[in-house]
Amino acid sequence: MSLTVVHVVGSTRADHGGTSRSVPALCEALDAEGVEVHLVTAVRADPTRDEEPILPGGDVHVHRIEEQTRLQRTLRSPLGFYRRLWSVVEDVQPDVIHDHGAWLPSNVVAAWVARRANVPLVVASRGMVTEWSLSHKARKKQAAWHLYQKHVFRQASLFHATAPAEVDDLRALGMTQPIAVVPNGVEIPDTLPNGPPTDGKRALFLSRIHPKKGLPMLLDAWAALRPEGWTLELVGPSENGHREELEAQARELGLDGAVVFSGPVDDADKWHKYATADLFVLPTHSENFGIVVAEALAAEVPVLTTTGTPWPELATHECGWWVAPEPEAIRDTLATALRQSDASRTAMGRRGRELVTSTYTWRAVGRRMAQAYEWLLDGDSDCPRFIQRQE
Repeated sequence: MSLTVVHVVGSTRADHGGTSRSVPALCEALDAEGVEVHLVTAVRADPTRDEEPILPGGDVHVHRIEEQTRLQRTLRSPLGFYRRLWSVVEDVQPDVIHDHGAWLPSNVVAAWVARRANVPLVVASRGMVTEWSLSHKARKKQAAWHLYQKHVFRQASLFHATAPAEVDDLRALGMTQPIAVVPNGVEIPDTLPNGPPTDGKRALFLSRIHPKKGLPMLLDAWAALRPEGWTLELVGPSENGHREELEAQARELGLDGAVVFSGPVDDADKWHKYATADLFVLPTHSENFGIVVAEALAAEVPVLTTTGTPWPELATHECGWWVAPEPEAIRDTLATALRQSDASRTAMGRRGRELVTSTYTWRAVGRRMAQAYEWLLDGDSDCPRFIQRQE
């Protein structure tokens, strides 16, 4: 079946987290499967280095909505989005519109255009309706839910979840539509770089410096353990001044020199960070996938993360630890992880890479997503096992 799909995402800025990276990668994976892919997204007119958009390559058609003013950036240019998206849909006559995220004007625009054009709407909530996410700025989200987000979700013909836990989140909101569980993938370098030599052992956090990531718990745990010969490195862009809050906490805990804040890195440099790490830690309260977990495993680094991520395979494949996002659990498990021998961590790292290469390549992800579109458009075909329907 020849398919044309329009993907819509509010931003692919490098400092806007995993969705900004995974959506362009999904577009490339679908392109490799022979799908005609169009991506509609907003970009800043004068981006700084950290604000540069991540855009797909290959034959993916990228349609940019340029944000000239601060107000446009705040509102994700709803009028500009509408005009550009409607123009693209009129021109290419897509089979599907695939919208990513929640709570943004761009999500409303995608639903409007899909309804007007009578095109099936696929909605990927991208971890934005987890219990933690709904409780963060809860009053604003309750208002947004009743004002528009509930209606966007109800219009969806199919949901795209990147982890089984997202199915439960959507069902809890009363959504009864089919849900395709299609994980994010990871782009694995053919050869991993040799990291620069470091003194002692290094535990790495690499993600946004955001309250959702649970970093105050990690600093408390590090202060309680004070592991000899280890350094904790926190890498990533800060949001809303959270890095400054953590730096103040580290000073109060007497962690000067034991904790390093390295700021954001680009895609090439991040693999050097993984290469220097002996342990990867993501103490997050909530993730829809946690692509950094897959990247760390691909780099043969054992991972400690929480049940706020969909990674029970860390325990079942013996390549890491999967614990409750609670201070005591993180502290006690971190103590266990730091006690592992070099040989034990090496063996765990190898098992982690085997897991990622067998399950989470973008080629497999693109094939599965294309199959989900085909099933949606051909109601008579057998339902794939990865699509969950309400009983």
